[in-house]
Amino acid sequence: MKSGIHPEYHEIKIVMTDGTEFTTRSCYGEPGATLRLDVDPKSHPAWTGVQRILDTGGQVAKFNKRFAGIGARNVKK
Repeated sequence: MKSGIHPEYHEIKIVMTDGTEFTTRSCYGEPGATLRLDVDPKSHPAWTGVQRILDTGGQVAKFNKRFAGIGARNVKK
């Protein structure tokens, strides 16, 4: 490993959205810094499987109407 080209690797504290904390090693901030997460595996839909669709101005309905026929067509050879 070349010296002088890699960032400093040190311990930081991670605080999850529910208040739980743990220590890990990272290049983030200064030694002893605290990283507060806005999203974590306990609350984000990508991990929980619970998703919401926010329909702003009918955009979802417009998309569904426009592309409703895709995949439903029978192609004859």
